[in-house]
Amino acid sequence: MADLDLAPSALTDGGTWRFPTSEPLRLDSGGVIEGLEVAYQTYGRLNADRSNAVLVCHALTGDQHVASPHPVTGKPGWWLRLVGPGKPLDPERHFIICSNVIGGCMGSTGPASINPATGKPWALSFPVITIADMVRAQAMLVSALEVETLFAVVGGSMGGMQVQQWAVDYPERLASAVIIASASRHSAQNIAFHEVGRQAIMADPDWRGGAYADHGTRPEKGLAVARMAAHITYLSEPALQRKFGRELQRDGLSWGFDADFQVESYLRHQGASFVDRFDANSYLYITRAMDYFDIAASHGGVLASAFTRARHMRFCVLSFTSDWLYPTTENRHIVRALTAAGCRVAFVEIESDKGHDAFLLDEPVMDAALTGFLGSVERERGLA
Repeated sequence: MADLDLAPSALTDGGTWRFPTSEPLRLDSGGVIEGLEVAYQTYGRLNADRSNAVLVCHALTGDQHVASPHPVTGKPGWWLRLVGPGKPLDPERHFIICSNVIGGCMGSTGPASINPATGKPWALSFPVITIADMVRAQAMLVSALEVETLFAVVGGSMGGMQVQQWAVDYPERLASAVIIASASRHSAQNIAFHEVGRQAIMADPDWRGGAYADHGTRPEKGLAVARMAAHITYLSEPALQRKFGRELQRDGLSWGFDADFQVESYLRHQGASFVDRFDANSYLYITRAMDYFDIAASHGGVLASAFTRARHMRFCVLSFTSDWLYPTTENRHIVRALTAAGCRVAFVEIESDKGHDAFLLDEPVMDAALTGFLGSVERERGLA
C-alpha cells in the first residue's frame, strides 16, 4: 500500500501507514520488523493544540473498524455503542484513532503479510510478538500522526491489556486510561482455553504447518472450532440459558450428531462466519501474545511498581459481575495496584448477566461511567 502524505489534521478515514526501513520495530523476542505497516481508522479532527486524541485498542478478534463498516463482512463497527456523535467517544469532540494490532490480518504487518526477503507470506517465520510490541507499533503510529500526548487510551479485554502497557511504557504520553474487563496477566485457565484453540487449528490437515497460503488451502475447520471454544468463554451461563436453554432446532431429536440444540447451531454459525474474516496464523500469534502478557513480570512481580511512573494519570477500571473470563477479582487487582502506586483511579463493577462480551453490548451503566469519567478529565484539563 502506498505511503500516506496527508497532513494528520486532514486524516478522517485512515488507511495504512508504512514506516521506512530506518524506523524498524524492535520486538521483545529480539526480532526486528522492517517496513512495518500499521492499518488504522480515524474519526473526527485534532483540535488546535492536539490535545483531544483518543486511542481505542481492540480485542483479540477486533480490528481498526471500531465505528465504520467492516470491509469483509459489511457489518457495522464493533464499538458503535461507544463511538459516534453524542456518544462517550464523540468525533465532534475527540480525534479517535484505532489501529489493527501487529500480527493481525486487517492490514497491519502479520503472518499473512508478504515477507520482503522471500516474496511469500511470513506464515510461521513471522516473529513471535507481545502486547508490548503491539503498543510500540501504536506509539510509532501516534507519533507519525504528530500527536504528542493522548487525551485517553481506551480498551476492553485484550484492548485493556494494551491500555495497561501504554500506562507502563508511555505514561508521559497519556492523560488518562480506561481499562474494561481485563486483567494484568493471563490465568492458567485462559492459557488453557487458548491452547485448545491453537491445537484445533494446527490439527487441521489444511493448516500445512502454517504454510497453507502456499498450498491454496485454509484451515477453516480448525479455526472454526477455535472460535467456538473461545466464544463460550465470552458468554455466561445465565446468558446462554436465556438465549437458548435446551431449545431444539427442529421438532424431535435427530438421533445423530447434527446440531440438535439451538446453542449448537449458534456456535457453529459463530465458527463458520469467523473464518471469513480472520486468519488462522494471526489467531495463533495473537493468542500467544495474550498468554505471554504479565505486566508485573519485569517489575519484580509487583504490579504496583509497574504503575509508579503513571501517578499523574487518571484511570477508570470497569468490570462485569458475570464475566468469568476476566472476573471482577482480576480487575480489582489492577485497581489495588494503581492505588498503591499513588494513581487516581475510579472503579465500577457493572451488574450484568451477559458475561465477558458485555463490554461490546448494550450496557447503559458502562456508557454513563465512561461519559462521566472522560468528562471529568476534560474539565480538569480545560477541554470541556
